[in-house]
Order: sequence, then C-alpha cells, then structure tokens
Amino acid sequence: MTVIAYLHTAWRARLAALRRYGDRGDSPVPTAVIIFGLVAVAMAVTALALSVAQDWMDQIPGPTDPGAGDGAE
Repeated sequence: MTVIAYLHTAWRARLAALRRYGDRGDSPVPTAVIIFGLVAVAMAVTALALSVAQDWMDQIPGPTDPGAGDGAE
C-alpha cells in the first residue's frame, strides 16, 4: 500500500508543478508548420532526384539483337 501512496503523492506533486509553471514552450502550431515545410522540401528533393534519374535512364539505349550484325543465319 505504501507504493500506491508514494505514486499518488508523486503524481499530485508533478501535476501541481505543471500547473505552477505556465510557460512550457511554444504551442504545437509552429512545430507543425516547420514539419510541414520540411516535408515539402523533402518531397521536392525526391521529385527532382526522380526526374534526374528518369532522364538518365531514358538515355540508355534499348537492347539489341546480338546476332543481327554478323550475317550468320
């Protein structure tokens, strides 16, 4: 029973401390805006890399028939 009493007292002390200190940092809105901006930049970089890779792969010639040029039938 003493463990429960200790946990209850510790919990009430922590809640009282949280109520006492009102300034606990920024609101979640600026953090969400920053995360949205980072996601937008990451998507732009991914799209650019995909575009460059696709252009590079399009420049690779297609397969050829290995026996087409030697005249053997």
